[in-house]
Amino acid sequence: MKKAGVICEFNPFHNGHRYLLEQIRAQGFECIICVMSGSFTQRGDVALMDKFSRTRLALKNGADLILELPAPFAVASAQRFAKGGVDILKATGVVDEVIFGSESGDAEAIKKAALATENPEVSRLITEYMDKGYYYPQALEQGVRDVFGSDTADILAYPNNTLGVEYVKELIKADIPFSTVKRKAVEHDSTRVKGEFASASLIREMILKGKDVSDLLPSGDFSNPASTEYGERAIMYKLKSMSLEDFEKLPDVTEGLHNRIFSAVQKCSNLEQLLAEIKTKRYTMARLRRIITSSLLGITKDLQSSPVPYLRVLGMTERGKTALGEIAKKTDLPVITSVASALKSLEKKPREILLCDINATDIRTVFEKKVSQSGLDFTTAMIKE
Repeated sequence: MKKAGVICEFNPFHNGHRYLLEQIRAQGFECIICVMSGSFTQRGDVALMDKFSRTRLALKNGADLILELPAPFAVASAQRFAKGGVDILKATGVVDEVIFGSESGDAEAIKKAALATENPEVSRLITEYMDKGYYYPQALEQGVRDVFGSDTADILAYPNNTLGVEYVKELIKADIPFSTVKRKAVEHDSTRVKGEFASASLIREMILKGKDVSDLLPSGDFSNPASTEYGERAIMYKLKSMSLEDFEKLPDVTEGLHNRIFSAVQKCSNLEQLLAEIKTKRYTMARLRRIITSSLLGITKDLQSSPVPYLRVLGMTERGKTALGEIAKKTDLPVITSVASALKSLEKKPREILLCDINATDIRTVFEKKVSQSGLDFTTAMIKE
């Protein structure tokens, strides 16, 4: 059985995601294994729908096995997010190829850009441009442009291409073949609807405003969505209860940034005000949101730098069940199908990461329009389709 791997968030699962899975299936892959972020996402935002609802939708629309990307890796830079996803797919021991969506649709062009980002002269120029006040993504793109020209640098101008670059760097190290599917109809973060397609960010915005999105999604219950806005006070409470040393331990906090955050927390009364106070030319808003979310979830540099600790199964189809049987024979990592059992058997660091995921699931409920019950990791059975 030929198996493809996908790293994803499905936040929410929409027609573009279904198109990607259909294209993978059309290439002859009989089983699609997805590594999906759970309760919080790479942008540092809360997931609109809970991870179990997203798992169910993905399984109904082409996925066969959903493995959770633990929160410390899900709420991380593109580099660490990609490494976490690739490491999990590598650890399964059964994935024949990893396939991702991109604006380019050209795997060789993305590979060329990936190799360009690791060029020593580009690295020197990145430092030079960042000293001039460029964000890291801008400095990277300009450095590649200076050394390799516009064709290669233009790949880095689009977010899915850029994430693809990080996947490719990790996939080369892992010696896993890869390919890409060109995004259909709309770009990442596009503010327009085109036919039955729209960006995930626009769909989230429409859902939170109570607009009809039925033409843009296979299905789904969006009556109780989660949003950072609903849980803002929880974030501010957590931040105001932290010490300067606590901020210093957070991922992505370097160059004295903990001092700036700590000072801003003391005088700001809401999240928008806080982000504006911390923001400088050097730090992207996404990086700052990830730092704040890490503080809420108790994610530290130490936790985020840990190796992938286990394979947590959220759901599967019959084909996925067959694949899971193969994985269990090949992987060196614990395979978790019951959180309660895993907590009794895992070693200290993997257990700490699993507890972080359980905590993230519970905290996410505070961000729902109407706060729901916690403990879903214990009370929700593994989803089977």
